[in-house]
Amino acid sequence: MNDFLFNPKTPNDIAHELIEKIKQRRKKLKISQAQLATKSGVSLGSIKRFESKYEISLNSFIKILIALSLEQDLENLFTQKNYNSIDEVING
Repeated sequence: MNDFLFNPKTPNDIAHELIEKIKQRRKKLKISQAQLATKSGVSLGSIKRFESKYEISLNSFIKILIALSLEQDLENLFTQKNYNSIDEVING
């Protein structure tokens, strides 16, 4: 079966949500696109293309996350805590 049939979100929808969260973080920190380009080492054109067309290399994406202090979120993306009992789940 095709998993996409059960997920109402398209890859573009997911990219849009992700980029919006990253843009919100940039704006919360009061960092302009130009400042982010300088801080991350990613060209201003790439920053603009990332925020408008959702296109960027993985390396540049990681640089942006580091510049916005979001690298821990990326590191935690595919980690799962292993629980030994239901008590551990409940008590966190």
